Amino acid sequence: MRVIFGIFPLLAIPIIIYNVIAFTSGGATDANGVSVIAMQLANPETGTPVFGAWRITGGDILMILSMIFFFVEIIKSTSTGSSTIANHAVSMIVFIVCLVEFLLLPAFQTSVFFILTFMCLLDVLAGVVVTIVSARRDFSVGDSHN
Repeated sequence: MRVIFGIFPLLAIPIIIYNVIAFTSGGATDANGVSVIAMQLANPETGTPVFGAWRITGGDILMILSMIFFFVEIIKSTSTGSSTIANHAVSMIVFIVCLVEFLLLPAFQTSVFFILTFMCLLDVLAGVVVTIVSARRDFSVGDSHN
């Protein structure tokens, strides 16, 4: 079970949630060509009142959830092992899928999904950089000839 947790990129969860919302809305657009999903995720009138006039929307909740998962992904990338490398590979696949959806499907051409896609890119980049730096540090600790 721990291996699956180590390999599975948590940022895939908000992507899956967005996909479910996008594909159940049917990719419909209004008269101005704006995606219905963009209106559903960003409309403060459909949001939940939090404090005073502040209302939190579905897109806001999805972003908060994504930031939490992104934080956990950064923490996971500090570990070394074969599951970490597999996690980077699967994270790259998630990013490529997000990029293709963003470029080709109108329901995915929203600010919320762009930010999710950008977070997936940062996850891949940060994971690789942190792994390289930690591996270099581990290698230099073992090298006592300097």
